Amino acid sequence: MGLFKTNPFGHNLYIKKWLIRILALLSHQRYKRFNTLEIDGSEVIRNLPDRNVLFVSNHQTYFADVVAMFHVFNASLSGREDSIKNLGYIWQPKLNMYYVAAAETMKKSLLTKIMAYAGSVSVERTWRAEGQDVKRQVKMSDISSIGKALNDGWVITFPQGTTTPWKPLRKGTAHIIKKYRPVVVPVVIDGFRRSFDKKGLRIKKKGILQSMVIKEPLEFDYDNESSESIIEKLEYAIEQHPSFLKVISKKDLLAYEEENKKRKWKKS
Repeated sequence: MGLFKTNPFGHNLYIKKWLIRILALLSHQRYKRFNTLEIDGSEVIRNLPDRNVLFVSNHQTYFADVVAMFHVFNASLSGREDSIKNLGYIWQPKLNMYYVAAAETMKKSLLTKIMAYAGSVSVERTWRAEGQDVKRQVKMSDISSIGKALNDGWVITFPQGTTTPWKPLRKGTAHIIKKYRPVVVPVVIDGFRRSFDKKGLRIKKKGILQSMVIKEPLEFDYDNESSESIIEKLEYAIEQHPSFLKVISKKDLLAYEEENKKRKWKKS
């Protein structure tokens, strides 16, 4: 790889490689020492094509979720079996891996700008801006950016657009699936909300069992299937369909509600 080679977004791949290595080194113990990350589905990762793959996941923190996925996906590609032991897997990371993030979030600090360079496809949120509810049209340039990333490699997206559980999925995800016809891989995570703060930068509690389940790709009729049907399949696949609320214990629901109240109080 040449020193001046860039990806479709103009990011220097040599710089990106070193940023991923450094961020992985700094974050590895968050999933191996302070907490434990249980993984299922490494074989799915190894059987995927090199490009046009869309990972769809539930969301629990701004950054800890996606950083964990960078660890797990790279470890799986290097032959690790449901494990991120031995950080050597990050020496040759997959450089054509991206994640969708709010442009507003990725511009807030030097750290977020570094993380953006390491792989974000920044888009403008249509429903939220600067802490206020808004209603905006989807920017076609944002859709095109995600398509550009899919054409180059893998893209991670969190279609609920929020870390609050069981919220409806954004229909834009279905539009992307119908337009670009990617291989769609569901990912279900848990434990990150309890072990990290909302941003996913500070360890809130140690000794938490985190989990990541990578499921087999979903099947769609890209030509004839409705957006509503696609969204419903995704909701079931990432275990965020409203019907899941019927099997969640009252204790867990109260815990989620209490945590959300604390976040709102801190924000205000």
